[in-house]
Amino acid sequence: MALNIDKIREDFPILNQQVNGKPLIYFDNAATTQKPLQVIQRLTDYYLKENSNVHRGVHHLSQVATEVYENARQYVADYIHAEESSEIIFTRGTTESINLLSSALRPLIEPNDEILISAMEHHSNLVPWQQLCEERKAKLKIISINEDGSLDMDQLKKMLKPQVKLLAVTHISNVLGTINPVEEIVRISHEKGIPVLLDGAQGIAHSTVDVKALDVDFYAFSGHKVYAPMGIGVLYGRKSRLSKLAPYQFGGDMIDQVSFEKTSFSQLPYKYEAGTPNVPGALGLEAALRYISGIGMTEICQYEDELLKMATEKLEAIDGMRIIGQAKEKAAVLSFVVNDIHPYDLGTLLDQLGVAVRTGHHCAQPLIDSLGLPGTVRASFALYNTPQEVEAFAKAVEKAVSMLR
Repeated sequence: MALNIDKIREDFPILNQQVNGKPLIYFDNAATTQKPLQVIQRLTDYYLKENSNVHRGVHHLSQVATEVYENARQYVADYIHAEESSEIIFTRGTTESINLLSSALRPLIEPNDEILISAMEHHSNLVPWQQLCEERKAKLKIISINEDGSLDMDQLKKMLKPQVKLLAVTHISNVLGTINPVEEIVRISHEKGIPVLLDGAQGIAHSTVDVKALDVDFYAFSGHKVYAPMGIGVLYGRKSRLSKLAPYQFGGDMIDQVSFEKTSFSQLPYKYEAGTPNVPGALGLEAALRYISGIGMTEICQYEDELLKMATEKLEAIDGMRIIGQAKEKAAVLSFVVNDIHPYDLGTLLDQLGVAVRTGHHCAQPLIDSLGLPGTVRASFALYNTPQEVEAFAKAVEKAVSMLR
């Protein structure tokens, strides 16, 4: 089924503006997506009709807010095929989800234990494990990537040793666009008894996520990458693992009984959700996932793949162009450099031409450094982008390159 892009774009009025006298072309979707009217209206409706604190009130509004909040949790669980809604922990985003897990795992990490990550990780899936290993005198081991940007699976298999306590790897690289073979990664890790965390910040936006089929232990993602509001995210955790871990923060709503002498903690998911939660964010996330479901993730992915293929072909025709990340399996993320032109200069000129792209190391500085680059220009696509925008983008890159030369 072909997407009705004109109709879809009507749901995103922010796109109907000009930047520097040019029609906005928004190709910074890997950083954050725009929000459809359906999500914005859900937030408005909550504040107009349902606003109250959850779980602790017997009055009508509190009960209504609690019901819609927990319904949102159930919808997220169903969307990613979790066994139970209690396996869905609402957080502020992928970063907090991974920090939560690293904090909860701290007592289980001993000197000379190992945690594995890949060379393509976002700082959010690197720094928490780096700091944990430093504190606990454990070792952080890095899985290499191949020249095309794919994960070195042969090396990974050799690194799966008894002292490894966790493998934490991205589902889809935010720099290279590489789609990692996560089914195989989880399978071979579990054969060695090693739990797996997948950073799904890009995975949730560019693939169908089924945590049950993946058999993954932990999956983290942010709402704002997938048309939901900022400040809401999810840590999925297998119940058998999460239930054994310590709380992350302490305060209201995560307790069972409190006295001045001792405190006992609530059950999942509440022991990880201290304080007043982001109720409208959770409702906005539900609305965003419902929006995607109404269009069809399979259709969205196919359409984004077409945009990626078109953009790649057009950019490769530009003299001096180098595409960074050419794995066989890629999502709609396109990083590139052109000869000795600095990415920042190129990105600045593209902005003057109305094209929004991201420049720099994309919160993956070790990866960019390993490639010997000062950064890249990154264009990333979403369901509301068009072939006409890709055409205009390619012409803008060509013009900017010509100006800088």
